Amino acid sequence: MGSVKDLIVLKKPVKDKSGKGRFSFSDRYSVFDWGEMPDHIPNKGASLCVLSAYFFEKLEELGIKSHYLGLVEGGQAKKLLDVRAPSTLMEISLLRVIEPEIKGDRYDYSVYEGEKGNFLIPLEIIYRNSLPEGSSVFRRLEEGSLKLEDIGLKEMPLPGKVYEEPILDFSTKLESSDRYLNPSEAKEIARLSIGEMEEVKQIALTVSKLITEEVNKVGLFNEDGKIELGFDENRNFLVVDALGTLDECRFTYSGFPVSKEIARVYYRKTPWFQELEEAKKKDKIKWKGLVKNPPPPLPPRLKDLISELYCTCANEITQREWFKNTPPLKELIEQIKQILL
Repeated sequence: MGSVKDLIVLKKPVKDKSGKGRFSFSDRYSVFDWGEMPDHIPNKGASLCVLSAYFFEKLEELGIKSHYLGLVEGGQAKKLLDVRAPSTLMEISLLRVIEPEIKGDRYDYSVYEGEKGNFLIPLEIIYRNSLPEGSSVFRRLEEGSLKLEDIGLKEMPLPGKVYEEPILDFSTKLESSDRYLNPSEAKEIARLSIGEMEEVKQIALTVSKLITEEVNKVGLFNEDGKIELGFDENRNFLVVDALGTLDECRFTYSGFPVSKEIARVYYRKTPWFQELEEAKKKDKIKWKGLVKNPPPPLPPRLKDLISELYCTCANEITQREWFKNTPPLKELIEQIKQILL
């Protein structure tokens, strides 16, 4: 079980052949790598499933392959156009997950040596159309773990500036906490060739452009987001996991967050978050065991508003009323502001 999605294995992947599975999108959510939080957000899973399917199908129209096979209705995988009601089940091609070994205080990725295909690439590829004040990018540039040329810039970035072409960034996928990587580190741990690394970048740029154009139609700005990739049996890239949702992207409406960042904003003000941050400083791998207190639940009204926000975004972006009687996006944001600000 994942923190947000469950995986149903219909046919296991083997070394030279992909399998088949289904994602069951739950109403759970996760922030700060904690895993399952105490609340469930009604209709969150269905809204994410529908929205992710929408973007996978748009990506397919652009000629980019993914592991998406359809939404499940009546036991069958169907295209979004043929589905009558929102589904929480997405059928996918299933790739192998090859876990890096833990050796002392580091992860060893030598298990990827010689692997040709049919596996999840152990990276998250992050595109950033702007950098908010306090972004990790500024800290990493200052400390020298990231260089301007790593992110395609010639001068120090400015907070809030919108870039014509997204800044691309990388982090680990299969470690206990996401760890940022420079491009050469990302290329090394995934054992990618120079040509493959360039293809990764082009896919990320295409995804960013697609999502940005689609959400702009409803007044949202696509600040940043992430994608995950895998190789099929012939070592062709596939976009995997989920795509273009409020969990994978950081959308804003006139500068206000429209994503699971809303929950992060609330939790950053809690003692639990401070304890979590201190634990991560003490042990980057086993930090969770050092946090003594569980996270508190969300205020009930905020939870209801977040639920409506997920539903409204699915309706408005796909231009189809999957969820009935949801308030307009602008109205929801004003109500959320009253609680958080």
